[in-house]
Formats: sequence, structure tokens, C-alpha cells
Amino acid sequence: MKTVDLQPEATISYAALLEKIEILRSTLRWAQSLDRPQINKLLNQCTTLREEVLRLSHTERFVKASASTPRNQSVAQRRHALLERDFQFEGVFGDSPRLIESLEIAEKAARTDLPVLIDGESGTGKELMAKVIHANGNRAERPYITVNCGAIPENLLESELFGHKRGAFTGANADRAGKFEAANGGTIFLDEIGELPLIGQVKLLRVLQSNEIQRVGSDQVISVDARIVAATNKNLLEMCKAGAFREDLYYRLSIIQITLPALRDRRDEVPLLIEYLASEAAARLQRQPVKLSRRLTTFLSGYDYPGNIRELRNIIFRISCLAADTADLEHLPENVRSRVPERTSQAEADTATSLNDAKRKASDEAERSYLQECLAKANFSVTNLARNIGMNRSHVQTLLKKHGLSARQAAAKARSDGASSTSAT
Repeated sequence: MKTVDLQPEATISYAALLEKIEILRSTLRWAQSLDRPQINKLLNQCTTLREEVLRLSHTERFVKASASTPRNQSVAQRRHALLERDFQFEGVFGDSPRLIESLEIAEKAARTDLPVLIDGESGTGKELMAKVIHANGNRAERPYITVNCGAIPENLLESELFGHKRGAFTGANADRAGKFEAANGGTIFLDEIGELPLIGQVKLLRVLQSNEIQRVGSDQVISVDARIVAATNKNLLEMCKAGAFREDLYYRLSIIQITLPALRDRRDEVPLLIEYLASEAAARLQRQPVKLSRRLTTFLSGYDYPGNIRELRNIIFRISCLAADTADLEHLPENVRSRVPERTSQAEADTATSLNDAKRKASDEAERSYLQECLAKANFSVTNLARNIGMNRSHVQTLLKKHGLSARQAAAKARSDGASSTSAT
């Protein structure tokens, strides 16, 4: 039986998709037998339909994002709006206005194929932001390839990015595809783009201009369709002035630019990040989350974190590994421990930490009570709870774990209490 060709259309609509689905259904309904090639063709058509549905979904979400007016909303409302649009956070979370603004830009950029340049200090989460852009775009189901531009020797750079032909150089024993070919149809993340040598910058510029590459040792031109996301912790404009980075490449890459805030500008989020990372460390080390002494908590809340979130993560993993039940200042890395301020007197320190501890305890009790009440209103669904209070689901799970709350246990207890009440009546 002959299967019908379903040609992709320039404009996708629900009516067109329904028509294609009906063609497939009719083909299957009246087929008396199908051989393997026909089955494979139908499977490919189903895959095409799935991708078109995903593109249509992304288009609708992009329209909603573009129509929104986040500047007139609070940070919590803007974050809640991202959740309502099924935004994929990919592990990025926080309440910083600058971070929320970066996520909103990423959401709008994801819908396009324009290059994106992510800048920020080392450890601020640039690679996570690149994954956010990939996960929220039309290429989410396609390859995501990472290249560390600073880790590739200059003499191997062209081969690594564009591949090589057998015999092109000593050791080239077989044809090899490069990173751009591997990322064809998907996204290629060029980390530490400021470390790319000038010769590599020239080659990259050509790819951006023509969407074509040539393997080393080959005259054949290969078309590639890879969305480029680049990241740097350097000032590329200053590098352009110094002649270390091509100005034309910079402006090609920075059509959309996202700057990530340093952790010292997000101090209010440090306690939540500590809770989240402590749970992550506990899972990796197969132990209970480590407790922090009062003076360690005070220090970590006020520390500047020159290495940003990466440094905080390393600290939490270190103390989770070295401490028994409770971590203290002695478990900090030596270079961090040296920055702990001298205490003027133990009595003053004890009074200050006791007051802070009392405030934290009262805050924790209020937070736990609030979560219990909202969990019941959300019908004991973590997803509904996150949506109702305008928080990322991973945030909510971290908070529930912090207070020893379980949606499943709370639901069981509510059913038990309801049954007991009915029996008593």
C-alpha cells in the first residue's frame, strides 16, 4: 500500500495538523498489510507531526510572553507568569529581579534562532542559562553540544569544531565529524568564547555568515543548522579594543546579550541555595543533610562569594563530606576560613547569634505553617502548590524537604483524619 507524503508547511496551524493526522489514520485503517519501509515512513511522519505540535506550542507560549507586561508586575508575579507558560528553568532559580529579567529575555530569545551571548562572572550559571535557552526553544528535542573553547589546543581547534578527513594530518586515521555537525538541527554552546584564538574566530565568523563548514583536509562544503549560544566571563568589548577579539564576530554573537548577576547581588537567596545544595550533596553522598552551626550560617549569609554559585556549591559539598552531624567554621576551605572576621568578644558573638537564631526559628515556624496550609489548599499536589504560590517546583520541593513535609504523607493524614471524623459522627 502506498503511504501519503506529508510535506511540511511554512505556516503551521491546528487545522493543518488535524488534517495530517486524519491522513495517517486513514492510511492505517485501510492498510491490509505494511512492510518495514512503509512502517518506517509512517513513523517518520508521526515524528514530523510531533515536532510541528511542539513548534506550535512554543509559538503560542512566545506570543504570550511577548504580550505580557512584566514591568508592571512584581518579581513574584513575573516568576509565576513564567511557571504558567510552562517555562523550563533547568535548575536556575531565585527571586532576584535581575535574574528574573534574564530568564524573561532567555524565554523570548529561545523562540528564535538568533545567536545569544551570555556574560557574567565565573560561576554565575552561564551554562545552565544556555540549557534554559535550548530547552525552551524549537530545538529542545534536538542535540545540545557543549564546547569549552579554552580547553582545546590551538592546533586541534579546527578539527574539533569542524571535523577532519582521513589523512588530513598525522593521526587522522578516519573521517571524523566535528562539534558543529554533531549539533546540526540543535544548539551548540561555546563556553569561554573569549579564549578562542583569532584564527578560530575567523572560522566561526564564516559559519555565522554562511551556515557552512569544511572539514580539515576536505574541499567539500557542508551545510549546518546549529543555533549558537556563547558565554564569557571577560569583557569582549575591551578585548576588541585591544585587538584580541574580532569586533565583527562580537556583534554577530551579541545580537541578544544576557548578563547574569553575581551571587553577592542575590544575598537574600543564599539561605535557600544552601538548603538546595545541602540536599543535593546529601543525595550524592548518601547521607542526611548536614546541619550548619549558627556562626557558620551567619558567615555564609554575609560572605561575598568571588566564585559565585559554583563556589557556594563547592563549600556545601566539602562541609557535607567532612562534617559529621553539624558543620562549623573549621570545615570551610582554608582560603575561605581566612576571611572569617575576628570576634571582639565571645559574649557579644553569642548574643548576636542567639538573636539571629531566634529570628530564624520564628521565620522557619511561620514558613512551615504557611506551606502546610497552602499544601492542603493545593489538594496535596506539589505542582499545584508551586503554581499557587508562584514558585519554581524545585524551590517548593526544597522547602518541603527542609521542614520535613511530604505531600503524600500529608494527603494520607488528611484522609485518615476525615475518616476518623466521619466515624465519630
